[in-house]
Amino acid sequence: MRAVLFGVSFIITGALVYILGSSSLLPLPLGQFLSPQHGIWQNAEPVKENFNMALNFPDLKGKATVYLDDRLVPHIVADNDEDACFIQGYLHARFRLWQMEFQTMAAAGRISEIIGEKAIHFDRGRRRLGMVYAAENMLREMEADPVSKSQVDHYTAGVNAYIASLSESRLPVEYKLLGYQPERWNNLKTALFVKLMSLTLAGFSDDLALTKAKAFFGDEQLRVLFPQVADSLSPIIPEGTLFASPTVHPEAPATADSLYLGKTELAGTLSEIEKPDPANGSNNWAVSGQRTQSGAPILCNDPHLDLSFPSIWYEMQVTTPTMNAYGVSFPGAPGVIIGFNDSIAFGFTNAGRDVLDYYAIQFKDDTKTQYRFNNEWKNSQIRIENIKVKGKPVVYDTVAYTVFGPVGYDNSFPATDQPGKNLAIRWKAHDPSNELLLWYYLDRAKNYGDYKNALQYFSSPAQNVVFASKSGDIAIWQQGEFAALWNRQGVYVMPGDDSSYMWQRFIPMDENPHILNPERGFVSSANQRPADSTYPYFIPGYYDLYRGIAVNKKLSALQQVTADDMMKMQNDNYNVFAETTRPILLKYINDSILNDAENKYLDLVRNWSLYNNINEKGATVFSLWFDNLKKQVWDDEFEKAGVALRPSAATLTEALLRDSSFAYIDNINTPAKETIADAVTNAFKQAAVTADSLAAINRLSWGPYRDPSIYHLLGETMMPFARTGLPVGGGEFIINAMKHKHGPSWRMVIELTHETSAYVVYPGGQSGNPGSPYYDSFVDKWAAGEYYKAWFMKRGEPEGNRLVWKMVFEPK
Repeated sequence: MRAVLFGVSFIITGALVYILGSSSLLPLPLGQFLSPQHGIWQNAEPVKENFNMALNFPDLKGKATVYLDDRLVPHIVADNDEDACFIQGYLHARFRLWQMEFQTMAAAGRISEIIGEKAIHFDRGRRRLGMVYAAENMLREMEADPVSKSQVDHYTAGVNAYIASLSESRLPVEYKLLGYQPERWNNLKTALFVKLMSLTLAGFSDDLALTKAKAFFGDEQLRVLFPQVADSLSPIIPEGTLFASPTVHPEAPATADSLYLGKTELAGTLSEIEKPDPANGSNNWAVSGQRTQSGAPILCNDPHLDLSFPSIWYEMQVTTPTMNAYGVSFPGAPGVIIGFNDSIAFGFTNAGRDVLDYYAIQFKDDTKTQYRFNNEWKNSQIRIENIKVKGKPVVYDTVAYTVFGPVGYDNSFPATDQPGKNLAIRWKAHDPSNELLLWYYLDRAKNYGDYKNALQYFSSPAQNVVFASKSGDIAIWQQGEFAALWNRQGVYVMPGDDSSYMWQRFIPMDENPHILNPERGFVSSANQRPADSTYPYFIPGYYDLYRGIAVNKKLSALQQVTADDMMKMQNDNYNVFAETTRPILLKYINDSILNDAENKYLDLVRNWSLYNNINEKGATVFSLWFDNLKKQVWDDEFEKAGVALRPSAATLTEALLRDSSFAYIDNINTPAKETIADAVTNAFKQAAVTADSLAAINRLSWGPYRDPSIYHLLGETMMPFARTGLPVGGGEFIINAMKHKHGPSWRMVIELTHETSAYVVYPGGQSGNPGSPYYDSFVDKWAAGEYYKAWFMKRGEPEGNRLVWKMVFEPK
């Protein structure tokens, strides 16, 4: 049915584009786009498509077979690692080519080549961030190591083998829609994909906003408004854990207190390079066999990302003489990224550590060829960026590179109301690294020692890597390369005229927060701060608070744990933040001045179960109420400071728990002194007005209010390729962290019994073709909180009734 609807709905979209004359969305002539021989119709895949095939390629060393199961999940069985990498590249291209290429072109700042001049600002931002520079540094490391070079060389060959076989009629529909052709893959593109992951998970920084805010609030107040350690923190490493004395002792420069922490201002209002969502996070945990019904460890992971079609993940199994790994992969890179093998299981959550800092640079003149550093003029490395623009002349952009990194902001980008501020970017993702080796060794790991050995290769984006083994060990390690910072270093823009504010050394891996087989019988992370205030290093970051509390409370209460318990827990909609915050709101609201309609909404909040289920109206009213309270408390001061940034929800809740006369409750723009009762009541009255509007259009219930949706990578204009109004509960601060278009992108529960039991699902499908039945075939099961029992195929095992198709690969 999807294939038929796909064709009809796309004709409608195409007709509208034709009528509106928008060549930027449909550059092909309509007749060519609808051509029966080459156009859209060729992408409508039959429900009973036959994926059986015999393929011959000169790059292969031996015979290999891909067994495709009833969900179109491939199980690669190869006689050597090289052929397995080739086949993985071929399969990624076969089912996800447009996604792979589009994402790496976005990373490289090349979208203007596809959609024209509207993407120039975006492309300049990516290039000024140094994305290609970072990928080039990684490429040198990958190709210098014989293991990773073999991986990427054979992976690239597999991708290109598929591209070479493509006819115009079989091009993915997005190429036809946008009017361009795929280009050959290369190893740099794989490095670009890894750096895109670094941008998504470790490319955020509030340094510019905080520097501007410091001129209004001062550093002491910003410590209160943006605290490093929350009062109710339930950290990854349990409180009370003793940390070894640090071996690295960073020294603050003599001018730190007066020049850096003083009330100085970064002049101007900056239009920042587009930043990723700091809410990109995840949950993971592992429960010891001492607390499970089976006596075997259970490991769980659900990474939270922007949900899209095609899905970020591609499920698969890879079996060679050196490995037998199952899980999800990234189309664009070799290896299994999250999953398990015959001996262990592993998963990831984002560390959230701040690894991007800014330095103020003084150029000698507008040529940017020299900058002031250590009392002399130092030569810049100049990179001329040639931005090709579809249908327009090439745009040239000059980017100067310093000892810190690229100068992302200068008097040409972006414009400021006081030009002349040049800001260099020091980002850990720029440094040479070879993250592919992490997954190479994890996929083959047999025990805790192998896991620890694999972690040493992971630099950025830093992650909380959870581990469990059939030998009974459970562990978690926050791994990445982190600068050892002096207190408050990197919170604000730093002087770049000498070396005194540079990163000095890195924290040794063994001093990163980690734990093995804790007494409480589980390890977990949910993007919270990794350790309490006794951890000896300054670790600024973007941390969640309440999901970590929820996860740890639930795991602490469970005994005789089963895989079913863990699946239910991943889908749990209980709101710990509301449990903490609702009593404050109900305590201080002046309900005597509410009208009947407002009291009706207040009763919804009072009687709410605290579960963000789809039919709950109290969840919506509570959310509206607290959002308005945040505006009541923060907007007057922060608008006067000229800063869009606001303190977190946790900061406000914990401040009100400590002090009902919290200074920021009072509105500085009014002569009267507002109390907490005034703020809470006014916020509720505003929420009631919005609730009336939502009720009038039947969107007051939590599900319709948030409208959980999955859009195509090209955005919300591509509605024929989207799924909207999904019946999914959850939300921010909740274990089931589903927002409008952001949430659990892969759910995995692995029980490491003698025969591993794996339960998996993701909100998408194996095919990137919107005309395929496998484009969104997992979505309904995912939305219902259900799972598939993964077929963990063993070499030589009878094929069984899960096998549907076979692809045979042989040398030519």
